[in-house]
Amino acid sequence: MADDAPAPLNPATAPGTLPEVVRELYARFGENAFTFQPTKDDVPTLWTPKERFAEVLAFLKNGVPRPYKMLLDLSAVDERLRRNRLGPSADFTVFYHLLSIDRNSDVRIKVALSGDAPSIPSIHKLWANANWYEREAWDLFGIVFEGHPNLQRILLPRTWKGHPLRKDYPARATEFDPFMLDAAKQDLEQEGLKFKPEEWGMKRSTSDHDFMFLNLGPNHPSAHGAFRIVLQLDGEEIVDCVPDIGYHHRGAEKMAERQSWHTFIPYTDRIDYLGGVMNNLPYVLAVEKLAGITVPDRVKTIRVMMAEFFRITSHLLFLGTYIQDVGAMTPIFFMFTDRMKAYDVIEAITGFRMHPAWYRIGGVAHDLPRGWDKLVRDFVEWLPKRLDEYEKAAMKNGILRARTIHVAEYNTAEAIEWGATGAGLRATGCDYDLRKARPYSGYENFEFEVPLGKNGDAYDRGMVRLEEMRQSVRIIKQCLDHMPAGPYKADHPLTCPPPKERTLQDIETLITHFLGVSWGPVMPPGESSQLIEATKGINSYYLSSDGSTTSYRTRIRTPSFAHLQMIPHIINGSMIPDLIMLLASIDFVMADVDR
Repeated sequence: MADDAPAPLNPATAPGTLPEVVRELYARFGENAFTFQPTKDDVPTLWTPKERFAEVLAFLKNGVPRPYKMLLDLSAVDERLRRNRLGPSADFTVFYHLLSIDRNSDVRIKVALSGDAPSIPSIHKLWANANWYEREAWDLFGIVFEGHPNLQRILLPRTWKGHPLRKDYPARATEFDPFMLDAAKQDLEQEGLKFKPEEWGMKRSTSDHDFMFLNLGPNHPSAHGAFRIVLQLDGEEIVDCVPDIGYHHRGAEKMAERQSWHTFIPYTDRIDYLGGVMNNLPYVLAVEKLAGITVPDRVKTIRVMMAEFFRITSHLLFLGTYIQDVGAMTPIFFMFTDRMKAYDVIEAITGFRMHPAWYRIGGVAHDLPRGWDKLVRDFVEWLPKRLDEYEKAAMKNGILRARTIHVAEYNTAEAIEWGATGAGLRATGCDYDLRKARPYSGYENFEFEVPLGKNGDAYDRGMVRLEEMRQSVRIIKQCLDHMPAGPYKADHPLTCPPPKERTLQDIETLITHFLGVSWGPVMPPGESSQLIEATKGINSYYLSSDGSTTSYRTRIRTPSFAHLQMIPHIINGSMIPDLIMLLASIDFVMADVDR
């Protein structure tokens, strides 16, 4: 531990202040089995020895009342260059972020690992969705998960050398030798793309017939992006399948280590590239927790209004392509018309359409322009009758209903086991929306309903999103009618960029502004996270500061990564047309998966 770093606090001296889950862990395993780490996000965070972590996780999932059934996230941190240690001495840390819907609370378990080739037992038998998360941590950090059924690259090509999220791995192309693709290397790369069924436990044939293996994607309209699924077929029936991701990976988490806290904001727009400022929101909220910034009510309301605009634009694209995948062409043209109307409003307010990168640390880029209210009012009066038409003409159409009702079904327990969130979870009847369950950015001040399904099928996932657009209109109307007065940026020294009117008073304020814009603010050491109800489910940013102008570690948890992992569980035993409807109803973009 660094000499100048504070020792991790253990709150055992004040038992009454301990979160409930910490008291339960202390009672079961003893206080000495853990090191408690304070964070800025109020998520109970506990370090436990490698020898006991699996027992601790099993207790949290199956032993405590109202258990933590969902593995929301699993990843790692390279601790070797950290100056301000947050826990026990470690070369690498693996963390497990668990969520209990019954409690509406989280807990974070950390395990310290040593050495250049760290290893830890796999938990894929405890949580089914740990499979991909462990593969990702091995791919990017080189951490071996002992007992994993198929520990291999997931985001990077099999021919890749090294583990890019290690601190000793270069971050810029200029730090590498020039890339050369000669004939021999091209043959090697092509060989690495070959699918070998035996590696995935698949048989090529039985005693009386052969299976056919079919590539769907990575360039296919029904794959909704650069996404490949290898299907093992017995005639038209899908016996098994392997989702293959990584074709869109750009290293956003690595980029965060080289960008200032402020200049990373535009990169967040490109994660779920249909979510616009919705991507900025969890990031700036997490940074504001690190900085101790409280934003004005006007900022909160503006952020909610623009986030809901992007929920509508994203859902309109979803609904159009969803209906198109059934075979209906006309609705998508109408929905793009409505989407363009929404973008006209977004552009008038932010200056950009798809990627405004408009939220700022401590506020938004500028105040609402004159005439914004008329534009917003015209749109929210236009859209509801259009949504009614879509429901009548498309969602109640007999062909669409036949293709989607009781197709690609799963229940609430399965959704939680695989980490499904958003409309995919609520379509099963589970009433869990973060805007209601744990409001952020002022959502507690708005009246709206949480749409639910009951069958958890492709049809319900479509209907839930259609109704969510109606609720978004309802929220936007309330923003319009009750927009608070006041500043559009917090008066705080770490707000970036600082208010313009305070930059030319004297040389000191000018220098402060210059440093804030060029270098960015210096965040105090610590960790924070923020979960939001994004367009496609729960999106979160987990930030670690080492007291610098850049993030020490930025972890981006996206909903689509979890949703694609559960495809084989849902679709095996079904027909190929059912797979197309499953893909349509998931609502994913590959940048959200691959980051």
